[in-house]
Amino acid sequence: MRITADRTRCQGHGMCEALLAHIFQVDNSGKVRVLTDPIPTPDHPDAQLAIDTCPVEALRAE
Repeated sequence: MRITADRTRCQGHGMCEALLAHIFQVDNSGKVRVLTDPIPTPDHPDAQLAIDTCPVEALRAE
């Protein structure tokens, strides 16, 4: 699984980072960065949860 982050949509809520801090990071600009590509298989369920719970739909699975 690969995840792309639309940094123009991101508002820095940090819900993704709270779920998977080793995968997502809200940087100093207040925007999400995906730290790992591709996402390891054991993290797929939580990564999907991060995508589904992003309040501004800034994350997408590819």
